[in-house]
Amino acid sequence: MIIVMKKNATVEQIQAVENKLLELGFMTHPIHGEIKTVIGAVGDKRLLQTQSILIMPGVENLVPIMKPYKLVSREFKQEDTVVDVDGVLVGGSEVTIIAGPCAVENQGHFYQTAKYVKESGAKILRGGAFKPRTSPYAFQGLEEDGLKMLDQARQITGLKIITEAVDPRDVELISRYADIIQVGARNMQNFKLLQEIGLSMKPVLLKRGLSATIEEWLMAAEYIVAEGNQNIILCERGIRTFETATRNTLDISAVPIAKEFSHLPVIVDPSHSSGSWKYVNPLSKAAVAAGADGLIIEVHADPDKALCDGPQSLNPENFFNLIKELRIVAQAVGKRL
Repeated sequence: MIIVMKKNATVEQIQAVENKLLELGFMTHPIHGEIKTVIGAVGDKRLLQTQSILIMPGVENLVPIMKPYKLVSREFKQEDTVVDVDGVLVGGSEVTIIAGPCAVENQGHFYQTAKYVKESGAKILRGGAFKPRTSPYAFQGLEEDGLKMLDQARQITGLKIITEAVDPRDVELISRYADIIQVGARNMQNFKLLQEIGLSMKPVLLKRGLSATIEEWLMAAEYIVAEGNQNIILCERGIRTFETATRNTLDISAVPIAKEFSHLPVIVDPSHSSGSWKYVNPLSKAAVAAGADGLIIEVHADPDKALCDGPQSLNPENFFNLIKELRIVAQAVGKRL
């Protein structure tokens, strides 16, 4: 349910409505717009005393939200959310580029890659410190040592950093280092992890699960917002289908559909979608043309020596050329890069 306040509603009137909703057992999520304030009320609608709320001073109307995901829906908030990552904006008129290796492996390759992606136009540096893999014998990441390397790379380049959390117990540690916490596809429905990240109030990149519907993806985002954290970036990274020519199948339609159903920004991961660096360029262009707010691309100084996901990683030269071409596509659809 959304409580729409009148244009001239006072701070005291808005607070009184919030207090009444809290008294009835609802969680409240106010959004202060330029013209009006709306208050999202999440809880058992049978407890909502509709008439008593409607007659409160400053209240204009009550609007039900029909979607199962309430706070991330367009019904709750009409205007697009722009996530501010300490001055780097995701959403709006700019296509934001996130780039870097799958994992932080060693100082030499990682700092070299960080400098390359910075020079090419990336705003955010990616790198996994905790790397859950299909095989328990594969490289699992450097953990806190990797986080320290990410922090050092941020100091060297000025790039913001993003890294993945895979265990609720690690969220507090990762929050000390990361500018954005990534939730990987395998953890999209790890609800305890989502709740812990929601409490951290850090910006979140939420990847779509391997076989998740768009509704399930948005419901996962709802878990985070329900804890008070509205700084969520949705990431389409390909879904599992019958096709074996690529690692996953990029659901390009998810970009406009997610943006229609939700106010959250949507970016695309062309690297995991394809599993091959050869297809990253065309998939990236398609994503920007479809309206994506950004891209997260795997780049490695020497992909042949990468400890994970080397085949889908661009080398610095290919990444530089891709960014040049993407600027043209972004301009064609009214965005900038």
